Amino acid sequence: MILQPRNLLLLPPQASFTPSPKPSNSGILFREKLIYLETHLNVNPQKALQQNPDFRSCPLSSLKSVEGCLSSMGIERSALGRILDMYPQLLTMDPYSDLYPVFDFLLNEVRIPFPDIRKSIIRCPRLLVCDVSNQLRPALKFLTQELGFEGITCNTTVLLVSSVQGTLLPKIEYLQSLGLTYAEVVNMVIRSPGLLTFSIHNNFKPKAEYFFKEMNKDVKELKRFPQYFSFSLEGKIKPRHRLLLEHGFSLPLREMLKVSDGEFNAMLIEMRLDRRAF
Repeated sequence: MILQPRNLLLLPPQASFTPSPKPSNSGILFREKLIYLETHLNVNPQKALQQNPDFRSCPLSSLKSVEGCLSSMGIERSALGRILDMYPQLLTMDPYSDLYPVFDFLLNEVRIPFPDIRKSIIRCPRLLVCDVSNQLRPALKFLTQELGFEGITCNTTVLLVSSVQGTLLPKIEYLQSLGLTYAEVVNMVIRSPGLLTFSIHNNFKPKAEYFFKEMNKDVKELKRFPQYFSFSLEGKIKPRHRLLLEHGFSLPLREMLKVSDGEFNAMLIEMRLDRRAF
């Protein structure tokens, strides 16, 4: 008997089941790091990764060591988060090779008292990302030895982040160009260190132009009152000068600018009444 082949029922191949991959340890650690950065320190993770790609491979322990270093200098968490958000490169710095040398310089060379270190850093976080040998020490030498600053305080450590050749000297030279001697300029900046933080193009030039062309003042007044450059041109200098001009009065810079708006208006009224009395 010849056996006939049976009709075989061909079934479709059974679909294979592949379980969804479990997140790798590295992925979990990466997310943990970002969560810590955002929720614990209030730092924008996207900005941090964009401005400091090395942070992607940096372990959470390194971030915590930076946090611990800054906290040990008295910087509270709220300020610490703001600083790290401003300078994400700090996130991957080595505290011992990058940060502690800055603190050592401020404490032992600049002679900033330990309680004031926090104030210095909060006022100028950029100190933390400046090289001691190439930036901070040359600036200190210029300020103390060339200009004659008797000391740098937590209020003036901001000057240490300025390049001597690129920033400080050009500002000294510009002030000299207004008709001041080098000695006079040095005396001005020692009395008002904030002068060295102002922009030549955005501050000195427009205010000097208004001072000489519109106010017809003498450079001697700038020597007496260098704080002139610290007042807003549009917000205070022009409005007050124009009011005085409108009523035919003139005042020294100090009297015109140092008083509050209420005191200035009262002074103007009194001057008008005095004139009528005569």
